[in-house]
Amino acid sequence: MASLRRFIDIGANLNDPMFNGVYHGSIKHKSDLKNVLARAWESGLKKIIITAGSLRDIEESLKLAEQDDRLFTTVGCHPTRCGEFEENGDPEAYMQSLHDFVEKGGKKIVAIGECGLDYDRINFCPVDVQKRYFEKQLKLSEQFKLPLFLHCRNAGEDLLEILERHKNLPGGVVHSFDGSWELAEKFINMGYYIGINGCSLKTEENLEVAKKIPSEKLMLETDCPWCEVRPSHAGFKFIKTNFESCKKEKWQEAKMVKSRNEPANIIQVLEILSAIRNEDADELTSTTLQNTENLFFN
Repeated sequence: MASLRRFIDIGANLNDPMFNGVYHGSIKHKSDLKNVLARAWESGLKKIIITAGSLRDIEESLKLAEQDDRLFTTVGCHPTRCGEFEENGDPEAYMQSLHDFVEKGGKKIVAIGECGLDYDRINFCPVDVQKRYFEKQLKLSEQFKLPLFLHCRNAGEDLLEILERHKNLPGGVVHSFDGSWELAEKFINMGYYIGINGCSLKTEENLEVAKKIPSEKLMLETDCPWCEVRPSHAGFKFIKTNFESCKKEKWQEAKMVKSRNEPANIIQVLEILSAIRNEDADELTSTTLQNTENLFFN
């Protein structure tokens, strides 16, 4: 599928086992990341930022990014994985490893993250541990002048309070945003961008928030293989572009896997935003692309 529009997916979990055909530990088909990326480039993707959330993630993401000039990655520890800092009894060693990856990766590293706070899943990591190591990672952003790729789930006020105490941060994006307009406005007033994907467009309330975000503060993402736009979502009715798909058990090289999101689906996020905001899709594409270039690639 040809496209004149150009996109940057700011959040793609390309090292997820699903892209190697593994679902919940069970192999359903051969690795098809090559096909996934081919569809992405054909659909207008200009660049893709791979999301990393642990040392293992970063190693895999960097290896993948080095294989293609259009692929980049983040360096950071996801809030639900911050217990990893203390697993070996040496949090400073973990921090040093993150630091070393930034230095090793050079221009392939475009952000510090995915980091932040997640109070919906404190069963994976307690709040105090999340806060402690989120704040430590902010030092990497300050040191390397790299923007933040932020995760925020039911923790907006605490996240804002921590960010406000660090005056020398180079900005960033709150990705996969699904909070209130009041919260979005506070992040925007601090200079942060808002990343929108399928999970940001589930409910009518989500759509009302997405309508209000200034276009100069918007970014597009898929968060694939997660956050597809499902038929039950409020935004689904605005989708114009659909790709052929099949069940994972009946995998076909030329088709997407049903219920597994891909970077090519970023067009659907654009279509929903364009419709609910009553904005020209080409202009919105151009604006969000420029926002992304300005933050991550200047």
